[in-house]
Amino acid sequence: MKRILFFLWLLAFPFASWSQGMGEEAAAVAAVKQLFDGMRESDSAKVRAVFHPLARLQSVSVSPDGAPRISEADINRFIQSIGSANKGDLDERIWIYDARIDGNMASIWTEYSFVLGGKLSHCGSNAFHLFKDAGGWKITQITDTRRKSGCVTEAPQVVPELHRLVDAWHKAAAVADEDAFFGAMTPQGVYIGTDATERWDRDTFRTWAKKAFERETAWAFTSRDRQVIVSADGRHAWWDELLDTWMGVCRGSGVLVRGEDGWKIAHYQLSLAVPNEKMDKVRKAIGK
Repeated sequence: MKRILFFLWLLAFPFASWSQGMGEEAAAVAAVKQLFDGMRESDSAKVRAVFHPLARLQSVSVSPDGAPRISEADINRFIQSIGSANKGDLDERIWIYDARIDGNMASIWTEYSFVLGGKLSHCGSNAFHLFKDAGGWKITQITDTRRKSGCVTEAPQVVPELHRLVDAWHKAAAVADEDAFFGAMTPQGVYIGTDATERWDRDTFRTWAKKAFERETAWAFTSRDRQVIVSADGRHAWWDELLDTWMGVCRGSGVLVRGEDGWKIAHYQLSLAVPNEKMDKVRKAIGK
């Protein structure tokens, strides 16, 4: 009985630690959200409450002659400016919160667009550092970037975008567009086929499939049921789908990553969907 209880404790301990970690991430993110809420409400007291006394504000930019530079702003003036603004004028819209926790230290990366008085001003990224003391999580530093191009004012619709990407990837194989098909994969991307020997990195797969892409159609897979899930940090996604293929119904699953050049397929696995009632016949056929 003691061995069983000890084993159950081992199973529960990592889960408890993970749950606690997730709670701390949410608490740290809440401090950052309070900053943005206070800005929108022009509530300087609400904003000041989330800053540590040693907090700093920095911006990374490029000078007119193209040289990188970093500047620092006075945090008290920043807080005072919030109190003097009209409600709703300072609207920093956040698209992702990517949080990391280690003990009493946290870092949170956000992507944002800043709307000033109802008009888009600029966009970029924020890097927050936070420290947890007896009063909870406090912001110790914010470093941001600012740009005028590539800004959005509404949250990107990621899932529809990923559906379009995967659909276009399958279509590229159906019309034998080699560049589009392999260009949708990361350089380290992996493709796993239905045969036990078929595990390729992207470039090896491209060499293996070269003759197929010399035809009018390399292969034609039609997705008829796909589920897509996006990670909380907005940088990873995974999907699974049922496919109509020349082999019959297959199941495909993949992983996508978002980098500087957008979403790319990092991993894909194709498997034949065998009905349970036919598994014995398939197993015997493979055995022969």
